[in-house]
Amino acid sequence: MAVDKIIADWKKQVFKPVYWLEGEEEYFIDKAVEYAEHHILSENDASFNLSIFYGRDATWADVVNACMRYPMFAERQVVLLKEGQQMRDIEKLEAYVENPLTSTVFIVAYKNKKVDGRTKFAKVLKEKGVLISTKKIYDNQLPEWTQSLVESRGLGISPKGLALLVDHIGNDLNRIENEITKISVNLGKRKTISEEDIEEFVGVSKEFNVFELQSAIGKKDLPKAIRIIQYFEANPKAAPIQLVLPSLYGFFSKVFMIHGAGTQDDKGVAAAIGITPFFVKDYLQAAKVYDYESTERALLLLHQYNLKSVGVNSVGAGDASLLKELVIKMIS
Repeated sequence: MAVDKIIADWKKQVFKPVYWLEGEEEYFIDKAVEYAEHHILSENDASFNLSIFYGRDATWADVVNACMRYPMFAERQVVLLKEGQQMRDIEKLEAYVENPLTSTVFIVAYKNKKVDGRTKFAKVLKEKGVLISTKKIYDNQLPEWTQSLVESRGLGISPKGLALLVDHIGNDLNRIENEITKISVNLGKRKTISEEDIEEFVGVSKEFNVFELQSAIGKKDLPKAIRIIQYFEANPKAAPIQLVLPSLYGFFSKVFMIHGAGTQDDKGVAAAIGITPFFVKDYLQAAKVYDYESTERALLLLHQYNLKSVGVNSVGAGDASLLKELVIKMIS
């Protein structure tokens, strides 16, 4: 990840005069800005040489004037522009970016937007500074990313614990990191996060969750699937239907891929459908229970009930009722 490379350079005291951090993944932008605010300068130097602006309140002229100052009693100063996407006339920073002071480290956080790559401003940013465009991590990349984050803390995590954490939180990297931090504080001397830890400290039931629901459906275990849905009904925040349906669709999409993979070898299947070998048996089992036609039918039903969940061709049906109806049709 490019942001990690930037922070690694900063730790080595290697700086460029301008950093423009844009795009849809706020986590990586926040990570760089937080490091710049608290770690580039010492506490004493920061009192004189750290300037922080917010796009909604600051003008481009205020920011440029700050950037043009020379550092006091230090080698460099840091100027942060947070929420830069809210600044009016931000493109007027172009003149400064074209001729920046080397003693100023100017960092712009431009969230959920991108500068138009066809403009002169974008070209100047690329030539004179560092332009990083962040992207959301795909759902199938979340387990690997989360595993790496856990390992960076000197910890391990059980495969099922990892699946519970990712399935419950989804693509919210800030929350994943916060939950891992909370768990690590409570681990004591232990070094491995278990599913019991996820249940206790994150609040995910290890028995009644989306992961267990898809496992029950994959085995056509209707009683267990209904029990899990009833738990969801009694605990609406545990697994809203907007979380359940995409997860089930992802599960059956992978089962569908197995039918065309041309191999039943665990490692070959895991590589073909993009999962860890630990869980491949669940998918292979489902592929035996659901043949090509019934898997295709399951995907069509999921699409149909996704529409029903937002009110299309369904009036007044609750989420639990829709899930029960869906599961019965898929299993029967």
